[in-house]
Amino acid sequence: MTESTFKIKAGIVGGAGYTGGEMLRILINHPDVEIVFVHSKSNAGNHVYDVHTDLFGDTDLKFAAELAFNIDVLFLCVGHGDARKFLEANEIPDHIKVIDLSQDFRLSQNSKFNNKNFIYGLPELNREAIKAADNIANPGCFATCLQLGLLPMAANELLTNEVHITATTGSTGAGQSLSPTSHFTWRNDNLSVYKVFNHQHLNEIGQSLKQLQGSFNKAINFVPYRGGFTRGIIASMYTESELSEADALKLYHDYYAGHPFTHVTSKDIDLKQIVNTNKCFLQVKKYDNKIFIISIMDNLLKGASGQAVQNMNLMFGLDERAGLRLKATGF
Repeated sequence: MTESTFKIKAGIVGGAGYTGGEMLRILINHPDVEIVFVHSKSNAGNHVYDVHTDLFGDTDLKFAAELAFNIDVLFLCVGHGDARKFLEANEIPDHIKVIDLSQDFRLSQNSKFNNKNFIYGLPELNREAIKAADNIANPGCFATCLQLGLLPMAANELLTNEVHITATTGSTGAGQSLSPTSHFTWRNDNLSVYKVFNHQHLNEIGQSLKQLQGSFNKAINFVPYRGGFTRGIIASMYTESELSEADALKLYHDYYAGHPFTHVTSKDIDLKQIVNTNKCFLQVKKYDNKIFIISIMDNLLKGASGQAVQNMNLMFGLDERAGLRLKATGF
């Protein structure tokens, strides 16, 4: 499929939020996509650049109050619980592929809705299933970052001890709606812990690890932090293991060979390397009897809209990297 022979027609629901804005930024520049509509009742009739002001000069698209079904794929960039409500209120024709960025269909017990079966959309875990899927449940941001740090161990049945994780996310991970912990005056120059040991993404992570290592039954001790920065996730995790550092690096390199966005190194890594990209960087080290992994990625791209476009590319037989060769901030 090339630009001259085929254009995927896309619709976006929830285009005024953070993930909707990132979806617009990617798809406007995607060589194989035409955006048919961006749905937002509260902004209907306004240009998308009235909300996403950086898109001024890039597009003349306007928000629409009505849905259009002359599309090939529908992105649901809505809040948790709202995707299910949307599908209950709107019957989407079977020929339209649906990619949902909420948590509504990620767990296997919630993956079926009427005649739709949602595949968990982590390409590094389910690439072949994604290629054949009609509906995708896009993973959560923390879930993506942490799973990418642990999948190679589970795939080789090497998660035999508890896993300990500390991870910090930027303020955009909380979404656009204001709350006491998302105001600038509270978040700036601040750091706080939340949802210790019971973050909702642990369910996704456990499900995926057991998919690869059915015997896995150890605790995942996860301490999430709210960071005083805008975007990105940095996670450090460790577990006891007899693997040497060289063997661990080989295991990780082998697992991610052929996956274009996940890269493994023994060198130090930092958020500015991956912010504004669809990449995940993994640093793998050995300290005494512990394998230590650092995983970094952009929560709005690899953790949300970028991964959703990656899934779309796979579903439509495109180059997995199409529209996602993005520039990091660097400094």
